[in-house]
Amino acid sequence: MKQSDDLLAGLDDIDWAALGHAYGSAEDVPDQLRAVCGPDEEAREDAFRSLFGNIFHQGTRYSASPYAVPFLARIAATGPPGARGDALLLLTRLAVDWHDEYDLPLGIDTAAWRAAAVSPEETLRWYDEEIAAETDEQRLRGLREARAYCAAGHPIDAREGALRSYDAVRARLPALFDLLGDPDPEIRTRTAYLLGWFPEEADTALPPLLARLDREPDPITAATVLVAVGLLADHDPDGRLRRHLDHGHPLPRWAAATALARLRIAHPTAAPGLPPTERITAELAAFGAGPAPEPATAHHRGDLHSYTVRSLLSLMRAAEDPDAILRRIAAVLPHIKETRVVPRPLASRTQNLLAALFDPADTAPVFADLSPGRRELLHVLADLLTAKDFQTWPFGSDLHERFTERGLPGTRPALRAWVGLPTEGEDPTAPLPDPWEAFRTR
Repeated sequence: MKQSDDLLAGLDDIDWAALGHAYGSAEDVPDQLRAVCGPDEEAREDAFRSLFGNIFHQGTRYSASPYAVPFLARIAATGPPGARGDALLLLTRLAVDWHDEYDLPLGIDTAAWRAAAVSPEETLRWYDEEIAAETDEQRLRGLREARAYCAAGHPIDAREGALRSYDAVRARLPALFDLLGDPDPEIRTRTAYLLGWFPEEADTALPPLLARLDREPDPITAATVLVAVGLLADHDPDGRLRRHLDHGHPLPRWAAATALARLRIAHPTAAPGLPPTERITAELAAFGAGPAPEPATAHHRGDLHSYTVRSLLSLMRAAEDPDAILRRIAAVLPHIKETRVVPRPLASRTQNLLAALFDPADTAPVFADLSPGRRELLHVLADLLTAKDFQTWPFGSDLHERFTERGLPGTRPALRAWVGLPTEGEDPTAPLPDPWEAFRTR
């Protein structure tokens, strides 16, 4: 039996044509999985691109998605060398999409996720009630078609559909633990990254992660393991996280501080066994005050400075001097950079900061009356944010609205004038430009 036969055993027992993905029937998925296991590197890469685009399309999972998981898990474990890392990445994406990562620094709240998901049984009952009460023939046809689609096994509620894939990956985790000892550091790193998103499996995932941590020579892998441990644990196991605050490489030191920050806020009862908040914030601030090492861990889509800001912000409630943390956040903000996958990360972090630090208000506070930390933070933001950051949808963000609903100036020149910076020739009283104006004049 060829290796590909072992990896894909049972593939033809599944009625793929009856399953769906982003582009309709999933009948093309078996050939894509075969290409992933084949010797042709170009065909393998094309197949992975197709799978990322159809069974995981912009974060959505489909009825076919969980059925692909067992084969991808086998490929990750014993497949062709060129396919294993991509299989682990696709498994991670099938479990948690990019938006789920923005639950950091606390990690995935699976209890809330499960509570919010609408089961197929609930959906079918709702359709039955609507069909029984509907008198319009056209709408009745639509309801019956939608009910039949749900009854055929296709997820209607996106959260429930995502949970199917998440739980399919969760069921395969024990077969992947051994990959933490793989000779290839990329495989070890991607495995550790995957494991951190399964808090319900903490009891079984933590022992192999901790065993890996004790002997990991690669700083990227070590950092990824540390963050995963921090996301899963409810205490610092035998002080391992604390010890890595003194690691010789800055990335594991950052990861240890990130993990400890999460424990401090998510598990306050563990605080007596953790380093002081000041020690944790000092390490985060030291990392955030300069450029991130490359390559780094994949957490927060690789934007580790944004992750650092969110970790520091979470520590404010545990700090004796919250203003000192705000000043440290202000020092990190200039180092947040645009990335290929994170549009306007500074604008996104600004929204987090505004939500945490300023209540909705009808009128602006007096700048001089704010605490020194808040004044410094707003001064830095006024200096860093661009006019494009304030531009509204569809071409910008909702940052203008976030400022104005708190009584704060909602344009770049108005904010700069308010904090005492030069407006650079712009009118602080001018309204925000109409994003549609250029289209209206054509």
